[in-house]
Amino acid sequence: MNLAALKAFLEKNNQPAYRLKQATGAFYVELQDSWDSVTSWPAALREAAKIEVPWTVLTPLVTQESKAGDTVKTLFACADGAKIETVLMRHEDGDRNTVCISSQVGCPMACSFCATGTMGLKRQMTADEIAEQVVFYVRWLRKKEGNSDAPERSVNVVFMGMGEPMNNYDEVMKAVRIMNDHDGLNIGARHISISTCGVVPGILKLAEEPEQVNLAVSLHSAIDATRSKIMPVNKAYPVITLMRAVRDYVEATNRKVFFEYLMLKGINDSAEEAEALADLLQENPKLYHVNVIKYHDTDAFESTVRDKRMEFIERLRERGIPVTHRRTFGEDIDAACGQLAVNDQKGTVVQGHAAIAANRSAKK
Repeated sequence: MNLAALKAFLEKNNQPAYRLKQATGAFYVELQDSWDSVTSWPAALREAAKIEVPWTVLTPLVTQESKAGDTVKTLFACADGAKIETVLMRHEDGDRNTVCISSQVGCPMACSFCATGTMGLKRQMTADEIAEQVVFYVRWLRKKEGNSDAPERSVNVVFMGMGEPMNNYDEVMKAVRIMNDHDGLNIGARHISISTCGVVPGILKLAEEPEQVNLAVSLHSAIDATRSKIMPVNKAYPVITLMRAVRDYVEATNRKVFFEYLMLKGINDSAEEAEALADLLQENPKLYHVNVIKYHDTDAFESTVRDKRMEFIERLRERGIPVTHRRTFGEDIDAACGQLAVNDQKGTVVQGHAAIAANRSAKK
């Protein structure tokens, strides 16, 4: 829902302030799917709103479900025709669902292992567009489970889809507040995680926010030479600068920081890389946690085999670093880490890391 358009509509029609809360309550709390359901409004006002304020700002185009049934991915069209993707991950315990949302149309960061980075940045997303991805999947869960008893209470939200959240900071935080608001989606702040590839100013700003959201850092190497090869952001914010910001964040918030580590064969999976990572994080093992992630093979990179991933993990554990081997979701529908991409804004979806392979071929 376009909240700015809704407010302008109500003001133009000289409506009392409570009309806004009635409409947003129907949208975010009751999860209604049309203006017809806002029965607290007069019929004439609802009809006028249908014309001037579309109920949604996102239109689902294609929804795919993985063979295992644990992952769902939706391609959305924004009002201006821009396309984004969002993923729902359903955990084995049956009590948790995680919505992986996008914050930009495309991404400017150009990480060499990420399909989204091949798109470049098309535009920033609005807070309404960001939050509505979660609304869509909470509605989807209700219909899937045949239960109106608010499954959103068990929903986690991760800003790990398309885009770099810290480069769209203000709209991301507006969206966080919509999700966290008791009169919004009412999702606890500690069930919301913002992931950055290492944009230091954003980390420092997040440290000052009252909302206790989680911070995740896509690290992928503790060695500058390695990290710079695969993540251009490291040239602007090298590891020492990034970790200084992380320390400031931890000092200000006393909250745990998660470090994402995607394992690339022959790139960042050596014993030297493991020791460098342990050296970097050993200063605060209580509040630093590593998530090791399987990569999905492309012409550009290969995944580190499982046995070697486990060796890497064991080295970290021997050094006292908390580490988890993160489960892969949705690889068969190109919904796993780094696989989201739309190769043009007409809605053509790049299958998995085909975007990386095509981009690499084009540069040869």
